[in-house]
Amino acid sequence: MTKTRAATALLALLTALAAVLLPAPVAQAASVQEVTGFGTNPGALKMYRYIPEGLPAGRPVVVAMHGCQQNAPAYGTQSGWTQLADRWGFSLVLPGQTTANNISSCFNWFVSGDIARGQGEAESIKQMVDRQLADTGADRSRVYATGLSAGGGMATVLMAAYPDRFTAGGVVAGLPYGCAQAAGSPYTCMYVGATQTAAQWGNRVRAAAPTGYAGPWPRLIAFQGTADYTVKPVNMTDLVAQWTDVQGADRTADTEDTVAGYPHKIYTNPSGAPVVETYSITGMGHGQPVDPGTGPAQCGTAAAYVLDVNLCAAYQVGHAWGLG
Repeated sequence: MTKTRAATALLALLTALAAVLLPAPVAQAASVQEVTGFGTNPGALKMYRYIPEGLPAGRPVVVAMHGCQQNAPAYGTQSGWTQLADRWGFSLVLPGQTTANNISSCFNWFVSGDIARGQGEAESIKQMVDRQLADTGADRSRVYATGLSAGGGMATVLMAAYPDRFTAGGVVAGLPYGCAQAAGSPYTCMYVGATQTAAQWGNRVRAAAPTGYAGPWPRLIAFQGTADYTVKPVNMTDLVAQWTDVQGADRTADTEDTVAGYPHKIYTNPSGAPVVETYSITGMGHGQPVDPGTGPAQCGTAAAYVLDVNLCAAYQVGHAWGLG
């Protein structure tokens, strides 16, 4: 054997040994990315998204909206939604507010021009979803909306204005649709609530939907801290009144139990299907509930307005939606 052939054989042997003995390279993790040019964007919002590496077509889409004084990429991670997207296999749309639209970076859930179908911020978010569906080949029948505080208010906006596009909503420390208009101001809505009957609340949703729309309506899951002095607990009571009325259900819970020690209720429609679900987080102030860790029901990272209460709202919502 010549020296050249011997060297070639030795190189082949070393390469084979390396393939067996050395660990395989780790795939680069996905990251939150900004997307531009997603539509006419009448609400002048920013679009961010998270798509797990290798995500196949036909998977769900979750729209997750930050609260005031937060930003989209951080909220997506801190709330636990990016962690669950990797774990369960779905993509995220993360709308971002700007200080040009709202000095506190709040979504304008209280501005009439931003909460109507085809207008303002609501339409911008719908256009983000359209872009995500086109780019990922996601399942159009499994698109969900969730958010914290003002983001929770926008989740109810999407549920009301686009019930034909969103399967369900998860509202954390949020507000019923049309609350500012019913109460006369957003602050009265947040701190006192609006005096409306269940039918009046429901009529606001029906008026926002496409003309003649008769359902199906998005399912609601709501979380509220009992010590929240920014968005008072009365708002979850009003959410229950609004969405049970829309769903044709009564306001008596059909199931009452506890999850991680917190009161949990489920309201079903006349067919027995769950349509409204609530979690009352005892002693929690204003924020997104999380439970940091690697356990099956754990997710999230504590931060400002992201509160470690040993229950991860994103997990409970995603699990109820059948994402994992």
